[in-house]
Amino acid sequence: MVTITPGAMTLADWNAIYEGASAALDAGAWDAIDRSAAAVARIVAKGAPVYGINTGFGKLASVRIADDELSTLQRNIVLSHAAGTGAPSPTPIVRLMMALKLASFGMGASGVQHATVAMLEAMLAKGLTPVVPSQGSVGASGDLAPLSHMAAAMIGVGQIEVGGKTLPAAEALAAAGLSPLDLGPKEGLALLNGTQFSTANALAGLFRAETVFRSALITGALSTEAAKGSDAPFDARIHALRGHAGQREVGDALRGLMAGSAIRASHAVDDPRVQDPYCLRCQPQVMGAALDLLRQAGTTLGIEANGVSDNPLIFADTDEALSGGNFHAEPVAFAADMIALALCEIGSIAERRIAMLVDPALSGLPAFLTPRPGLNSGFMIPQVTAAALVSENKQRAFPASVDSIPTSANQEDHVSMAAHGARRLLDMADNASAVIGIELLAACQGIDFHAPLTSSNALEAAHKHLRAAVPTLEEDRHFHPDMEAATALIRSGSLVAAVSASLPGVG
Repeated sequence: MVTITPGAMTLADWNAIYEGASAALDAGAWDAIDRSAAAVARIVAKGAPVYGINTGFGKLASVRIADDELSTLQRNIVLSHAAGTGAPSPTPIVRLMMALKLASFGMGASGVQHATVAMLEAMLAKGLTPVVPSQGSVGASGDLAPLSHMAAAMIGVGQIEVGGKTLPAAEALAAAGLSPLDLGPKEGLALLNGTQFSTANALAGLFRAETVFRSALITGALSTEAAKGSDAPFDARIHALRGHAGQREVGDALRGLMAGSAIRASHAVDDPRVQDPYCLRCQPQVMGAALDLLRQAGTTLGIEANGVSDNPLIFADTDEALSGGNFHAEPVAFAADMIALALCEIGSIAERRIAMLVDPALSGLPAFLTPRPGLNSGFMIPQVTAAALVSENKQRAFPASVDSIPTSANQEDHVSMAAHGARRLLDMADNASAVIGIELLAACQGIDFHAPLTSSNALEAAHKHLRAAVPTLEEDRHFHPDMEAATALIRSGSLVAAVSASLPGVG
């Protein structure tokens, strides 16, 4: 159970929820929630026009709404804004989005009623996941369309996934002993306004990127061993002179992974090669820069996840509703772009190592890593697949944040495209995982050629972990199952778990 403590959640907390942990709002948050709702009631009683409470929305903000129509106003905004399209968002992302919204409400600045927050919490606890189309947000006035689909489910409209089945929302709520909400002033807008959809997708991408990064450190060390590369470029003195934290930590990690290797010892003296290619030698510089970028993105997303991003914001101490722009998801868009760049480069340098290993002129290994090249093609086409995936990620890595398109009759005239930037990350992580999986296969195949020499204890554990699922390639066989098995070891994080080594990460 993760206790959602507003303003104090860690990346590890959010990762646990993403991975399926149950979550509930900290009991201490309810007082702030109640005070915020009471402030809205007092604002309504004063009768002055306040955006989002008794006015229209967006370009229609100048239209005053009568007190007896305030509930209808909030219901209408949910229904009209539930205009998403595309495939349903993955259940873990929607659950994380709901938890992020709970944390935001718990700050006591959104003016929602106790019952509304309790409903969201209950749906999360009971496994009621609104079906949220993945497309339709430009990351401007928050993730309006995706969050509206969440809000619609809370009022009994749309669909809810529960127990692997998709049901009409009203039916799913009734089966769980819940009644659809009647929204009060400000509540519909509070539910659908905010960056929680973009942030959930970006966080998911960050978590996956961290696993890919750590796996790539292991496969990079394995490739260095397979090519009988040097660990001298990982010397701490080199990286201390430059100063980047990520570079230092990656150098330390690679040196630690190779420590005690008989393969390395076999060519430590009088090696005719003066320098290794960049794909081996520059791993600390490239992977370290990727690590620094992921950490920067993590810092941004950690702040965003603990903040309040709807509008207007309610200040209960003064009964003020202040309109601002916290819904603009530019920080999330920048963070997503950083994660995309890191994923792209992690895969790119890994593919270069694969290409190096299959080329006998560079690796000193049999052509395409097969004992009988010519009759067998070995790793020829897996390298092509890796190249295809890397190029696809290069295309996807174009910054989303540099795009903007006016919406809402030019009221929302600059937007972040954070949702686009964040949604691509899981697909990019899948591509990078497949590339790292191919490198795992190729590097371990290369190490097999050095028998009876062995690598370090850590890398032998990685080698053994793969060989438990995929045998050495002696003759050509259907390669796809091998690739899928290796990729599964990357995506699941089991390769990292199998290696007893300290590997740097985001947190």
